[in-house]
Amino acid sequence: MVQVSETAKQKVISLLTEGGFNAEKDYVRVGVKSGGCSGLSYELDFDNKMGETDKVFEDNGVRIIVDKKSFLYLVGTVLEYSGGLNGKGFVFNNPNAQRTCGCGESFSL
Repeated sequence: MVQVSETAKQKVISLLTEGGFNAEKDYVRVGVKSGGCSGLSYELDFDNKMGETDKVFEDNGVRIIVDKKSFLYLVGTVLEYSGGLNGKGFVFNNPNAQRTCGCGESFSL
């Protein structure tokens, strides 16, 4: 399961609405792909369709889709949002990551 912090929830709902999505019906798609300076990088997008092998979760009022392959890498991850002057935007706090890069956008197991 992927969890969503309160600050991430507020930002997700705002961005969904701005993008023409319905925050009550549409999804945040979270995934992992090869690449980045540590080997794997995170993906975050909005979607209104679900694939056959997607896993669906709801946490803190946010509907999340994770593809089957990415799910194995993301179990227990908390999606946070860091704003402000030194904010990074969305941050993945992944307990499975053994090493992350300096920017926090990629990781390795």
